[in-house]
Amino acid sequence: MIEISDKEYRAISDFMRTNYGIKLGEEKKSLVTGRLHNLLIEKKFKSFSEYYDYVISDKSGDALTELINRITTNYTYFMREPNHFDFFKDIVLPGLASNPNNRDLRIWSAGCSSGEEAYTISMVFQDYKKNNNSNMNAKILATDISNKALEAALKAEYPKESIDTLPLNWKSEYFTIGSDGKGTVNNQTKNMIKLAYLNLMDTQFPFRKKFHVIFCRNVMIYFDNKKKDELVERFYDALEPGGYLFIGHSEALNRDKTRFKYIKPAIYRKEK
Repeated sequence: MIEISDKEYRAISDFMRTNYGIKLGEEKKSLVTGRLHNLLIEKKFKSFSEYYDYVISDKSGDALTELINRITTNYTYFMREPNHFDFFKDIVLPGLASNPNNRDLRIWSAGCSSGEEAYTISMVFQDYKKNNNSNMNAKILATDISNKALEAALKAEYPKESIDTLPLNWKSEYFTIGSDGKGTVNNQTKNMIKLAYLNLMDTQFPFRKKFHVIFCRNVMIYFDNKKKDELVERFYDALEPGGYLFIGHSEALNRDKTRFKYIKPAIYRKEK
C-alpha cells in the first residue's frame, strides 16, 4: 500500500480547491488515497508526490481528467429531492408561461453528473407542456467537470433499479426498455439536453444568453464559503430577472451576502 503523507495530501487538496473549488478536508484523506492508489500502481508511481508532479506537468490534460474522474463523487438519481420538481412544475413553469416573451426557456443543470437530473427536468417539462397545451419550448444545458459522468449522461442508459421508481407513463413515454430491464432515454428527451464540460470555478461563464432556471444541487457542499459565495454571484448574473436557483437541501445561501431572494428551503429567486 502506497501511503500518502500530510504534505502530499495538502498538495492534492490545495490543487483541487484552487482550481475546481472542491474542498477535501482531512476526513476525505482515506477516500482520496483509496481512489488513487490503484492508479499509482497501474502507472508504476512510487509515491503520491511523483504522481502529483506527473499530473501538473502533463500537457495533454489526460492525467488531470483522470484525477478529476477519480476524486469527484458522481452520486445522483432520478427525481432526487422531488419537491423541487413539484415546485418547478406547479409554480415556476406556470409563472414563466404567463409571460408571452418566455417561449423558449433556457435551463441549466450545473454539476449534472450522469444526467438523471437533466433528464428529470426534461420529462417534467414535457409533461407540463402536454397537460397544459403550452407552446413553450425548452433547452437544457447540462454541465460537469467529469468527462466520465458526461459520457454516462450522453449514453443515457440506466439500470432497472434506477428507473423502477419512476411513473409508469414516464417509462413508456420517455424510455426504451431493454429485455434486461435497462432503460435508455428516448431521442426526443435527449435532444432537449446539451451536454458540455464546464468548471464552475471559471471566473466568467461562456454564455451569450441568460437562463430562466438554474439547478445546482448538492454541488456546493464541496466548496469552501468564499468559493461558494463567488459562484452564487455568478449564478445571479447568469439568470434572467425573475429566474430561479435550486440548490440542495443540505445547502443554504448566506442571506446577508446574496442578492437572491429566499423563496423556500433550497429555492431562491432573482428579483426583477
